[in-house]
Amino acid sequence: MPSFTFDQPFIDAHHHFWDLRANPYPWLQGEEVKGFRYGDYSALKRDYLPADFERDTRGFAPALTVHVEAEWARANPVDETVWLTALAQRMGRPSALVAHAQLDRADVAEILAAQAAFPMVRGIRQKPVTSATREGAARGLAGSMDDERWRRGYALLARHGLSYDLQAPWWNLDQAAALARDFPGTRIILNHTGLPSDRSEAGLKGWRYAMAALAAQPNVALKISGLGLPSRAWEQADNVPVIRDAIAIFGTERCMFASNFPVDSLVARYGTILAGFLAAIEIYPAAEQRKLLHDNAARIYRLDAANHQ
Repeated sequence: MPSFTFDQPFIDAHHHFWDLRANPYPWLQGEEVKGFRYGDYSALKRDYLPADFERDTRGFAPALTVHVEAEWARANPVDETVWLTALAQRMGRPSALVAHAQLDRADVAEILAAQAAFPMVRGIRQKPVTSATREGAARGLAGSMDDERWRRGYALLARHGLSYDLQAPWWNLDQAAALARDFPGTRIILNHTGLPSDRSEAGLKGWRYAMAALAAQPNVALKISGLGLPSRAWEQADNVPVIRDAIAIFGTERCMFASNFPVDSLVARYGTILAGFLAAIEIYPAAEQRKLLHDNAARIYRLDAANHQ
């Protein structure tokens, strides 16, 4: 049973579904992700489908949701879009898709055209090469946001009106700021609050500085999600100040709620994450809260009635 109920309309701007019996997800079916940010993720190695999401959100179900690519086997990324489109037609979720395309692959133009042909697709996520640590942060790596071949693929997003979902640690956000500046016609949506994993005073100072530099680019938006800490339950004391800092940096016009479920089920129940977000934004007037919970995601992911499938 949920610890609270919440009946105002809101949008979950980042979640995942997978059917491990039918579809290929190597990271959940034998391969192991080294350095996974929540540590042991074996609890995720099970099917997660709309019925599971309905169970996890009972008492506070989002009105609409955005599914972000879940690292389907990379050889045929369009197959994930085919499956999710059929799933949405049967089950009513998800409402929109962020699909995958490897931006430095030789066939990226064909993959992007195929993904964009699906009415539910709003954008692309492809995790660029980043540095594992702040101390090791480097520019110009192959496959990174600095890589000219990668950037040629990125430039094609505008042709299809696609946004770009970015997952990168904050110490690589200088590259993202340059990318946003150089391609002002493409919206970047930063995932997981810029990954503020180091909650030391120095770590948070560096995160705030990097986030502010990126927020200076008007074509960048932010998803507030992925705030769990390894081997630690999700606590408002840890995360409400970070959420408030993030919103103060990006503004109430560019931030969105997102659950990152089921990945963040490793650190919290859905209701815990939603309640924490609500506690963080209670300092804002009702109209600003509605933007953060619903209207920004509806606008940024174009979840209007004409486009909703």
